[in-house]
Amino acid sequence: MSDTDRSEVATDPKPPFELGTGPGRVLVWFYGVFTVAAASRTIVEMARGFDRAPLAYSLSAVAAAVYGFITYSLVRGGEKARRAALVCCAAELLGVLVVGAWTLAEPAAFPDATVWSDFGMGYLFIPVILPVTGMIWLRRAKTVTV
Repeated sequence: MSDTDRSEVATDPKPPFELGTGPGRVLVWFYGVFTVAAASRTIVEMARGFDRAPLAYSLSAVAAAVYGFITYSLVRGGEKARRAALVCCAAELLGVLVVGAWTLAEPAAFPDATVWSDFGMGYLFIPVILPVTGMIWLRRAKTVTV
């Protein structure tokens, strides 16, 4: 039997790289926890008195939404979700850096802390470490899929 006589075995295309597997699972866990933490904090703060620190509470709500979207994107997987999560991680990092610097430069603007205040010091600086780690993972995920 020659090579031309053999029937070609259909090979499945390589499955897409799952963003929430391996080290990505740890990211999903952290982003999930931070989604719940930031959303819970925002709800309690707004219920107690939104007028006391509306900027801080609104920024905490934005942080919760960003964390939630990144969690969803990591769980969903696929190239489109990877790109969206990468953009959100970059926006999150920018937010942490801007809000962190702003809270140090003008503390009077923040009568109450946000998740991103002082570069996330109240959360062991995880808010500044998490997007960097996420971007590294998401960039690695792209090289694996290509």
